Parts: sequence; structure tokens; C-alpha cells
Amino acid sequence: MKRVSLLIFDQVVPSSITGVIDLLTGANKYMKLTGQPMAFCMETVGQSADNIHLIFPNQEIDHKSLERAGHPDLIIVPSFSVDNMAPVIVQNKAAINWLKDRHATGSEIASLCVGSYFLAEAGLLEGKEVTSHWAAANDIQSRYPGIRMKPDLVITDQDGIYTSGGAFSSLKLVLYLIEKFSGREAALWISKMYAIEMDRTSQAHFAVFIGQHQHDDKAILKAQEYIEQNYNREIAMDEVCNLINMGQRNFIRRFKAATNNTPFEYLQRVRIEAAKKAIEMNHKDLPFIMEDAGYNDLKAFRTIFKRITGLSPMGYKKKYART
Repeated sequence: MKRVSLLIFDQVVPSSITGVIDLLTGANKYMKLTGQPMAFCMETVGQSADNIHLIFPNQEIDHKSLERAGHPDLIIVPSFSVDNMAPVIVQNKAAINWLKDRHATGSEIASLCVGSYFLAEAGLLEGKEVTSHWAAANDIQSRYPGIRMKPDLVITDQDGIYTSGGAFSSLKLVLYLIEKFSGREAALWISKMYAIEMDRTSQAHFAVFIGQHQHDDKAILKAQEYIEQNYNREIAMDEVCNLINMGQRNFIRRFKAATNNTPFEYLQRVRIEAAKKAIEMNHKDLPFIMEDAGYNDLKAFRTIFKRITGLSPMGYKKKYART
């Protein structure tokens, strides 16, 4: 039986605790129905014994302080809701140090959504491929440059460290852990009972591109604004460079430093975001949407659209277009 500790702290998103408990309890139910030993023993862990108490009817789940938590087989760090990361890190430094110590003594650790900040702060993601909520990906990468952020992924699994995509897509990691520790039949049963798809492909199609404007380079901000206003036509590099009075090599270097994209990549992302919104409205056929977004080659449009979103234009239409 795997002993699982769920980390509790003030800013936690309740559903990322209760959802995990529901799925692991379901796995135990499946094991009982099939005459097998229970797979998971659960507890909540916080910085103090009376930190936070959640009531789970008909379930025996203890709450322990970090000092009393011992050495669980698996620790799950849930998501949290906050705008400013710095105070959260300071307030939960003891929990972060505990994660680091427990991993050093053999505990596996999984993060749900932006719980990956805790793992990164503990130094557990250094050199590893990491995923998280797509909206936090750039911030995490900039704060912890030693990681390899893969925001399109739904799950990563390396050396006993697991990370997952954003919000409820993180439940796919819980399914993955059930499959890993209890077998595929148990995971399939949970998938069906809780109506969670087993596929673990990409979360790229959830992403909303709103431009990387969180920097202080005024010349690059001016270039971004120009691209965003003229994306539907051909834009020459010299045209933008002349606008901000900058040499091409210097422009590309500063643009990449400020936005994490080359100017060409940025233009493609702006165009595809415009196409996504048009597809969602469903007022025009795809060839017209393609032209409005600045493309005149359907094959190129499809290729770039799928590379950025993880779906073909038609696949995106089937999933998100208004009927």
C-alpha cells in the first residue's frame, strides 16, 4: 500500500485536494471490488497540526504536521490561487524544505498545476522537463532558468518527480499514478467512473496568447503593438526595424530577450490566436479565416496551427466552435 501525503497550506485550491482524494478513494474501491489489497493510504500534511482541517465524510484521513508526517511514499503538492508568488514562497518555506528533505530520503513527489513552483523552489526540477499551467509557464521558466519548461505537456515523469498541466487537466496525472501503482485496469475503471479521458496528449489548445508585454523595453513594446495591429498582412523585418530605429540583429536579440519569441514566432502566435477566436465564433469558413489571419497557403496554415495549438484547424473547430 502506498502512503500518500497531500500538502495543505493557506492558499490551496480545495478541488486539487478533494479531487485527488476522490480518485484515490475510487482506486481503493476498485481494488476491494476485485479482491485485491487497498492501494493507497492518505493523509493531509501542513506546517502545523492545526493548520487547516478539511472534512471528508466517511473517510479516515488524518492531518499531521510536517514534523509528524514521517516518510510517505508519495507526496502530492496541490495547486494554489494567488497573484504574487513571493509571499507564498516565504510563508511556505518550511514545507518547501520538507519536500526537499523527503525526496532525499526516497519519497516521490508530484505537483498539480502551479504546485510546480514549490518543487522548483526546492531545487527538485533542476535540469528536468517540467509542465504546469500554460499561463504560468513563462514566469516559472524565468524564475528557474535551470528547468526545461514544456507547457504543452500534460504529464512529466522523471526520477520520482512528477508535474502536470493546468487546472483540472492535472487529474490526468492522478490517473497516471493510479495506473503506475495499481495497474491499467484500475485506472481505466476510474477513468470511466469519473468521466476523465485517459489520453495524455497536449494542453496547448487551452492556451490563450495575449502577448508578452511584461517587460520594460519600450522599443520592443512598440514593435509588438505594430505586429499585433498589422498581423493580417505581410510584415517585412526591415519595416519594423525602421519603425523603432534599430538594426536587425540587435532587434532580434532584444525581441527574443523581452518576449521569449523571435519576431517571426511572435507574428505566428498573434495570427494563430486571431484564427482561433474566429474559429470559435464560427461565422466564416476556414479558408476565409486563414486569409483574415494573414495566411495564403492552407498547408502552411494547418502546419503552424497544429504546431502551436496541438490540434488541426478542423479539430479545433469541432472542439470549440459555436453551434
